[in-house]
Formats: sequence, C-alpha cells, structure tokens
Amino acid sequence: MNRLLAAALTVAAGAVLALGASLGVVALLNATPDQPNVPLVTYETAGRER
Repeated sequence: MNRLLAAALTVAAGAVLALGASLGVVALLNATPDQPNVPLVTYETAGRER
C-alpha cells in the first residue's frame, strides 16, 4: 500500500506541475511586447508637391 500511495502522489504532483507549466507558457505567449508604433519606412505624400 505504501508504494501505491507514493505512485499516486507522484502522478498527482506531475499533473499539477504540467498544468502549471502549460498555464505559464500560455500566459507568456499572450503577453504583448512593448513596441513603439513608429513605422520603419515613411513616404512623403504627393499631395503637397502639386
């Protein structure tokens, strides 16, 4: 009975760790990075020249 209890606790602990790791990865993937909203390439408008 002692080995059965140890195996069950090990399985439960592994399941809890796997669930926590998966939730952590999902939280990291949903995090939006801080990026400035500045375009890398800008074009002059042709309306001003005419």
